[in-house]
Amino acid sequence: MPETSADRPHLRLECPSEGVVLLTLDNPAMRNAMSDEMTSSWVAAIDELAADRSVRAVVVTGEGSAFCSGGNTSWIASEPDATVDHLRSRMLPFYRAWLSIRRLEVPTIAAVNGAAIGAGLCLALACDIRYAADGAKLGVPFNKLGMHAGMAGTWLLPQVVGAAHARDLLLTGRVVEAEEALRLGLVSRVMDPGVFLDEVLETAAGIAATAPIAARLTKVALADGGHADFESALQWEALAQPMTLATADLQEGIAAAKDKRAPQFRGR
Repeated sequence: MPETSADRPHLRLECPSEGVVLLTLDNPAMRNAMSDEMTSSWVAAIDELAADRSVRAVVVTGEGSAFCSGGNTSWIASEPDATVDHLRSRMLPFYRAWLSIRRLEVPTIAAVNGAAIGAGLCLALACDIRYAADGAKLGVPFNKLGMHAGMAGTWLLPQVVGAAHARDLLLTGRVVEAEEALRLGLVSRVMDPGVFLDEVLETAAGIAATAPIAARLTKVALADGGHADFESALQWEALAQPMTLATADLQEGIAAAKDKRAPQFRGR
């Protein structure tokens, strides 16, 4: 498992159970806005996790009352005369840095403990699953700030909630509470704040306990909205399923089911 004691400004990395990594955005005084220091820490952490085959699930959450209030836009306001080319040269690396979580081959969960706004919501959208604590607020109010959406918001949001809801949220800039987010499909579950993180980590532990090769292949199958058509799904599964049937984990899964015990998958 990854090292938890490394110096990562504004970011904590913990391993609460076998195969599970918890990344906590840790700058509550700024509502976990994406500072330069946090961005650097994030990139280093994702690179480390991507190289660690012992990692089987990753949970992202925020310290304090917010999940993430978005990008630190103070530098934009401080450069009113900046050229489009200069701003673009800063924004693209910023987008790619935070969206690098999509590179991870293991399932990722956004534990939206509080406000997830703008780029903060885009970070949650980049994860495979989103759970919200009751009372959390989610939105992409870019237009209300006088700016176009960024960090792939115009692609990620329609993928998750569909075109109609995405237009509503992006064009109005309105912020929704957790229960409406659940109805829209923006999150999959809403939980009591008092037990929120414990329940999310329990779910992550359950994912980590499944066969890792099958989990990784399933993530690939569902990426970017899934297969182009029915036949593509059949062709993919006709290759992916035999890959898992040839693993030792498959034999372990069958033996465990027969013995009525929990399987011990090894990823081989």
